[in-house]
Amino acid sequence: MKTKITGTTLPVLEVGLEPGDKIVAEPGEFSWMTDNVQLNTTAMTAGAKGIMGIIGRALSGGGIFMTEYFAQNGNGLVAFAAKVPGQIMQVDVQPGHEYMIHRHGFLCATQGVELNMGFQRSLGGGIFGGNGFILQRLGGNCSAWVELGGEIVTYDLAPGESIQVHPGHIGMFESSVNFDITFMRGIMNAIFGADGLFIARLTGPGKVWLQTLTMPNLAHALIPYLGKQEAQAAAQTGVAGGVAGGVAASVLKNLFGDQ
Repeated sequence: MKTKITGTTLPVLEVGLEPGDKIVAEPGEFSWMTDNVQLNTTAMTAGAKGIMGIIGRALSGGGIFMTEYFAQNGNGLVAFAAKVPGQIMQVDVQPGHEYMIHRHGFLCATQGVELNMGFQRSLGGGIFGGNGFILQRLGGNCSAWVELGGEIVTYDLAPGESIQVHPGHIGMFESSVNFDITFMRGIMNAIFGADGLFIARLTGPGKVWLQTLTMPNLAHALIPYLGKQEAQAAAQTGVAGGVAGGVAASVLKNLFGDQ
């Protein structure tokens, strides 16, 4: 298997598949592929062990079903493009060397990947789309590719060393890093500081990858360019999904009027 990441702002991962190779991704994630690449969509992959494993993966953002890509009659190619401006990173996953990634970070992986719920905390509606803060645990024995938003800043935390991060800026960290969510210190800061009620604390040892672009910030940045109804929907959800729905509604309205 040969891979290549092309581009800067909106990169794309191209995977060259040889006979016997398989790549695993969520359904509908591929951007283009050669004619001889075959798809197999199934729930029993990515480390799912029974119905509870499937549900756990779905709750973590991975979905109930996953799609396997493999080539027949020679070599093939399948490509996965980034969904938001940012970067695509390759990580090598082994037992005892796992990663925690944000819920929309998984792009694809080779056979042997295990995806499940790593962390879940309810933080209130409107902050993270009403779904709380969720992290996926990326484990198994595989090579995986993770999509992070904006620019990436890395820290290698020593044992006992901590850094406080707005939860949305957490892209990925090694499983050896201790993670917790706490309230913002100080009543005035929490109520009037406009930085949110919650803050994440990451404590070493281990490596941390922080992302400069968050989905809520992207949604809020687009609000001035939406209509009133679409802007209200985006403000309520605080995620790109609200913006996507608003943009789609605006396009349909321009094309077909108020019908």
